[in-house]
Parts: sequence; C-alpha cells; structure tokens
Amino acid sequence: MPPESAKFLRDMLDAVIAIEGMTRDKLLDDYLQARWLRDAAQWNFCVIGEALTRLTKLDQSTADRITDGHKIIGLRNQLIHGYGVINNQITWNIISEKLPILHRELDLLLAE
Repeated sequence: MPPESAKFLRDMLDAVIAIEGMTRDKLLDDYLQARWLRDAAQWNFCVIGEALTRLTKLDQSTADRITDGHKIIGLRNQLIHGYGVINNQITWNIISEKLPILHRELDLLLAE
C-alpha cells in the first residue's frame, strides 16, 4: 500500500474515533438537541468522505475494500452541498450501525 494511502486511512480512522468518542453514551435525543454534537459529527463525516475520495483516486483497490464507500462519499457530498436537507435520524443511524463496521475495516487495512 502506498504511504499516502495509509495516511488517508489514518485520517478516516481518526475521524471515526472522534465521532465515536463524542457520541458514546448518547441517545438520538441528545444528538437532536445538541447542535455542537451534530456539527462536530458532520464535520468528521466530511473528513472521512474527503479522505476516501482522495484514496479512491490514488489507490482504487484499497478504497474498494471499504464497505459502501460510494455511500460514504455521497454522505460527504450531501453534507457539503445539500446541508439544508440533512436528515439527523439517518445520520444517527449511520453513527450507530455503520460506523463500527468502518472502524473495523480501517483497523484491518492499517494492520496490513
């Protein structure tokens, strides 16, 4: 794996860990009530999506090993360009259900 690929994977992992840390022991209602929490989580999703976009251009074979990579990039694009129609319930579901999968995959890729 090219060194730059590992950098993008680490950037993604750092953002995943940040989201997990700030949402640990939180419920959907906490997320909906705390704008700072939504803003921080969304920013980190933008970092994840941007890093994956760059990884895709540099190292498609590694990027292809990330589940739903096109959806991750799509979330980043939605947050940046369609911020007015963000569904916070969907974002919370991604945090709860999909983020742990991404965390595991990034750990495995970085361990190689």
